[in-house]
Amino acid sequence: MKWNQISCLLVCALFLTNISFAQNTRIIDYNKIGWYAATGTFSFNSKWSAHLEYQWRREDYGKTWQQSLLRTGINYHANNSTTLRIGYAWAETYPYGDYPINGFGKQFTEHRMYEVATLAQRSGTVDISHRIMLEQRWLPRYASAASVKPDDWLFMNRARYMLRLQHALKGKTLEDKEPYIAAYDEILISFGKNVNENIFDQNRLGVLVGYRFSKSFRLEAGYLGQVVQLGREIGGRNVFQHNNGVIVSSIVNVNL
Repeated sequence: MKWNQISCLLVCALFLTNISFAQNTRIIDYNKIGWYAATGTFSFNSKWSAHLEYQWRREDYGKTWQQSLLRTGINYHANNSTTLRIGYAWAETYPYGDYPINGFGKQFTEHRMYEVATLAQRSGTVDISHRIMLEQRWLPRYASAASVKPDDWLFMNRARYMLRLQHALKGKTLEDKEPYIAAYDEILISFGKNVNENIFDQNRLGVLVGYRFSKSFRLEAGYLGQVVQLGREIGGRNVFQHNNGVIVSSIVNVNL
C-alpha cells in the first residue's frame, strides 16, 4: 500500500469519526489529560524478548489520577517486520470528569490478558507500523455505591488497531542523535455479550516529535486526543469523553 493511499484512509477514518460524534443527542464531557509512559524491551536473543511498560495517566495535565496501567509480556520476533506478543496488563481506573466511567463514581481495578501482532513496513521515507491487539478483560461490578469489594466480575473482549507513521527529519532513515516526527491513530472496539452501549470503546490520536539518542533510547512527546464512550446512558443519552492533552514517552531497548 502506497503512502498516498494510507493518507487517504487515515483522513477518511478521522472524518467519519468526527461525523459520528457530532450528533446532538450525546452528552460530551471535556477533560484535560497528561499521559507519561515508560516502555522497555529486554532482548534475550534475536527471537525472544520481554516487554515491560508503565503508563502514568493523569487528569488536568497531571494534578489528579485518571488511570494507572502496567503491562508485561513476552515477544517473539518472527522476522525483521513481524513481532508477536502475549502478556498481562493491570489497570487501576479512577473517577474523573463530570461523568466517571463507573456508574457509582468508584475507583476500580481491571485485569487483562492480551495478544499483539505488530507489522512494520516502509514506504519511501516513511516508516509504517500496524498494531493489532486482542484483549480479554475482567472488570468489577458493584451492586451499590456502598459496596467495598466487587460483587461480581464481568468478562469482556476488545479489539484494537493502531496505524503509526514515522518520518526522520534528517536524511532518509532515522539514525542516532537525530529527531523525527510521528503520528498515529488507534481505534478500540468492544465485543461480547457483556458489552452495553460502548461497542465503539474509544479512539486515540497522537501527533509527536521524537529524538533518538541511540539504538537503546528514544524520547518522544506531543499531542494526544482521546474519545471514550461510556458503557451506560444518562437520561437516555450516550456519554462521550473528549480528553485532550499531552503525552510523553520514553522507549528503552536493552540487549541482555
